[in-house]
Amino acid sequence: MKRTLLVLGGSSDQLFLVRTAQRLGLAVLCLDMNPRSPAFQEAEEQAVVSTRDVPAILAYLAERRRTRPEVAGVLTMASDIPDVVAAVAEALGLPGPSRTTARLATDKLAMKQCFRAAGVPIPWFAEVTSLAELERVRAERGTVVLKPIDRSGSRGVFVLRPGDEAQALLEQSRGFAYSGRVMVEEYLEGPQVSTESVLWDGRAATPGFADRNYELNARFAPQVMENGGWVPSRLEGLERRALEDATVAAARALGIERGTAKGDLVWTADGPKVIEIAARLSGGDLCESLVPLSSGVDYVREAVRIALGEEPDWAALEPKRARPVANRYFFPEPGLLEAVHGLERARAQPWVKKLEVWYRPGDEVPPSLSHAHRFGVFVVVADDREALERRIRWVYDTVKIVTRPAGELARAS
Repeated sequence: MKRTLLVLGGSSDQLFLVRTAQRLGLAVLCLDMNPRSPAFQEAEEQAVVSTRDVPAILAYLAERRRTRPEVAGVLTMASDIPDVVAAVAEALGLPGPSRTTARLATDKLAMKQCFRAAGVPIPWFAEVTSLAELERVRAERGTVVLKPIDRSGSRGVFVLRPGDEAQALLEQSRGFAYSGRVMVEEYLEGPQVSTESVLWDGRAATPGFADRNYELNARFAPQVMENGGWVPSRLEGLERRALEDATVAAARALGIERGTAKGDLVWTADGPKVIEIAARLSGGDLCESLVPLSSGVDYVREAVRIALGEEPDWAALEPKRARPVANRYFFPEPGLLEAVHGLERARAQPWVKKLEVWYRPGDEVPPSLSHAHRFGVFVVVADDREALERRIRWVYDTVKIVTRPAGELARAS
């Protein structure tokens, strides 16, 4: 009988995890509150259960146990719910992050305090509880980053520069926070990278290493809106090694000894600085598309093995090539979606490895307030970075998204 992996989440973000587990010979039990979840069509078992409702998850698993063997592991991808993974793993006696690790990974203030105590290089930070405190920090520090303590996906994250109106942004950031708490941290100049490390006891590898792309910052200011990334990174040699070491040190400070850690870091004039670490597999194509297409490494397989209590295959984590790959997103004007032109022409190109849009004609396209509001994504490959840039621009020029804002004529973006 096949062993079963419990996958928390059934959206398109978890499809790659479901398929990877099945390629390893596992059956998949997928839970999601959406009965039309895409992964429900592929998983061997499905159940409509919220992935944030631990009592409901455990009650469902207890009922299921009457007729089926217990699951052999629990995992998610892209969804920032290490607290749920930890609670379920603990209840079932399965490998997974500890409750302490999960708490630190979902509380950015506690995370930074943990890093500071462990000597991990980080920017200056502080919690702010009032407009007066925020204004005092700005007067002392200049440009700062304001963010909710307990959200992900860029929700409520703003760069406050001298002259920006702070009260409205403080209220918006608080509105995104589950707890209503926010913090500020030093704004760091320098290239930003996304990392993803695999850890097992005293050993670690960082197969995920991508340059983050913030070319749209001026358009979305003061919001922070990432528009995909590049691999391989421009940062090499000693710089990359220092960033990888900082990622692993930060992951271990959080208590991650067997699992994966997703890092957001900046290379500064003073060396690496860790912004955040997530105790989960990434979303946004890093582990699904960018790294496998570029280096030939599929480390999601190793994350599945760890979830089953097995040591990862370290040889499989060694890069086999360094092909240029990039992903980018679509950010059309908000309004009623009338049409999307050029999709099939773009998809017909052999170097377009992925092209998805998440809205249909007639849908209301909301303003882009966070990464959750991206309209669609594409992934392209090339033989060099210059050719990659040309192909990115070609896709943007070819795919035309037409929306009709209220009270205005239709426009294309």
